[in-house]
This record gives sequence, C-alpha cells and structure tokens, in this order.
Amino acid sequence: MSKQSFKSGFVALIGAPNAGKSTLLNNILGQKISITSRRPQTTRHRILGIKTTDESQVVYVDTPGMHLGGKKALNKYLNKTADTSLMGVDIIVWVKDDMQWDALDISILEKLKKEGAPVVLAINKIDKITNKQSLLPFIQKISLEHDFESIIPISALTGKQLGEFEILLLNLLPEGELLFPSDQVTDSSERFMTTEIIREKLMRRLGQEIPYSLSISIDQYKVEEKITRIYAVIWVEREGQKNIVIGEKGAGLKDTGTQSRLDIEKLLGSKVYLNLWVKVKKNWSDSERELISLGYRGIE
Repeated sequence: MSKQSFKSGFVALIGAPNAGKSTLLNNILGQKISITSRRPQTTRHRILGIKTTDESQVVYVDTPGMHLGGKKALNKYLNKTADTSLMGVDIIVWVKDDMQWDALDISILEKLKKEGAPVVLAINKIDKITNKQSLLPFIQKISLEHDFESIIPISALTGKQLGEFEILLLNLLPEGELLFPSDQVTDSSERFMTTEIIREKLMRRLGQEIPYSLSISIDQYKVEEKITRIYAVIWVEREGQKNIVIGEKGAGLKDTGTQSRLDIEKLLGSKVYLNLWVKVKKNWSDSERELISLGYRGIE
C-alpha cells in the first residue's frame, strides 16, 4: 500500500456511563488500557488508546460517561472532560447500550450537533438483547433523530461486529501520517495506570456508594534494578468509608493490594512491592481545589 493511502486520526468514544466504551477500547486494542467495572462512571479521565497497522493509525479517545443531574465538582469535571474530548477529533462514536430515548440522549445529541465530525452510532451489548426483532425498528426510529454517518450494532464484550466496525471507521478516516510512534499504545504513564488499577480493584470489590468517594494518589514510585516500589494512598471522604475499605482485620485492604500488585506486575513486567494506606479527605469530590491536588486537571 502506498504511503499516500495511509490513514490516521482521532476517534472519540462518547456516551452514557457504563455504556461499554472502555470495554470497546480494550477489545479493539487487544489489551487493557482503560479500567472497567459494572459501576457507572468508572472512567474519570481522558484515555488514549492507539492502534497502529501497516495501513492506519487510529487514536481512540475514551471519555467519562456523560450524565445529567450531578452537581458535585467531580460530576462537573467528568462532563467537562467528555465535552472537551470532542474537540478536534475526526470521528465521534456514540456508544449506546439500550433501546431507549430519554433526556440524556437528547442532551448528548445536542452536543453532537455542534460538532463538525461525522457521528457513528454504535448500539452496544447486542448479545444481551432478548428480542432481536426489536433492533431494526429502533435503528429506523433513531436514524430520524440525526444524520448519522452509520448505525451499527456491536458487542464490545464478545467482539461481535467489531471487525466491521473498524472497517467502517477506517473508511471515514482521512489520509495522514503517524501521530504517535508505531509501538505506542497509550499516552498514559505507568504511574497513572497504576492508580487506575488500584481504583478498579476497589470498585469491583466495594458496594454501591463507596466507589464514587474513592481516589488514588502515589506518594512514592521507586524503580530499582529488580523491583519497583510503590507507595499509594487510597483517599475516601468519611471515616466510616475508611473502615469499609480496610475491612475486618485489614482483610479488604490486603485483598485489594494483592490483586492490584499482580496486575501492576503484568503492566510493568517486573516485580512490584505495593504499600497501600487509606486516608480521609473530607468531601474531596465536591472541592475543585482537592480535585486538582488529587490529579484531576483541566478544571481550573
């Protein structure tokens, strides 16, 4: 294939919380870049996932779930991060995981209408649709809401139709050059990915409320010849939450540490010593100053 026909560009993955954007990204890349859980709003930051072949380089932008009603500083940060991730991209993929049309969908659509990029609607989790005959009428109905470039049913979890999905995006991408080195798969640092792994393990282990009151920071990150030593803090908002994270006789924190360490070792390809503390920072999720101190950027 000639050099002139090489294609490259940015593809934003947007949608409601828990629509499957991060699962889609990880499946396309064939490795874990963005953390996942069954809890909505697992993704809190803009995550880049880069897939490079001989014919193309597609830079996927995973975004926090767009949502209505959240008034805390963290909610505002998540929505702003999702909104700004739409700027300057070549394609917008709206990942929708249900066959409903509500106020959030109307809000998302209004934002998309302001952007100049083509929009692909990916109807996700089709493996969970019990009445398959309802899919086509829904596609016909929703196609009247916006001039979508394409509407495609997929399953990010099982991989169904992902090949067709990638071909569709490739056809829409402009010709271009490499945007990142061909062997790079993300712009996230290992230090950042370490905090995300720890948060993922906590979100999967804990109940409904606690995950949204959690944040992780790194106190020390020491790379030695045979081992990487990581000292991290798990921040919660109330003393009672601290006790829940630690668990009876420290069992919960120990379990989180063990699971996190194993995944971090896979990420770094080396032995890891992981030390976790749990500390209280009262109402950090509703304070812009505290958010900035915990590494949430772009809200100043």
